[in-house]
Amino acid sequence: MSSDYDFRPGGSLKLKGGVTDGGIVKKKKKTKSKDKEKAVSPDEDRVKALERAIKEDEAKSASPAGSGRNSPAIAGSSDRKTAAERRFEEVQKKRLAAKVAKLANKTHKDRVSEFNSKLEALSEHHDIPKVGPG
Repeated sequence: MSSDYDFRPGGSLKLKGGVTDGGIVKKKKKTKSKDKEKAVSPDEDRVKALERAIKEDEAKSASPAGSGRNSPAIAGSSDRKTAAERRFEEVQKKRLAAKVAKLANKTHKDRVSEFNSKLEALSEHHDIPKVGPG
């Protein structure tokens, strides 16, 4: 009966759309012909690969960041967010900054003493019961 439940696919869910939409981008399959493989030596192949990489880097630097379909946007897809989403993110950033500032002011000794006072304020119902003889 447990054999029915043995199959568990791994990984996270894949969403449709490009990188900017939070989805996946499929890689193109490389096709090699046998004639070209035999004709080109490994050194020439490396040189051509380096030249292609240099051209791609130049093309990426020429275009603005996030302008291509497959290139990830630095700020995310902020242009597609609603006004409420933008306000929500701003409030979250402010809360996080306030929380960090609050934690930065306390020393470890202050945190320990505050935690101990909270524990003292709890009733005995929350105490760990003794188990066993003694």
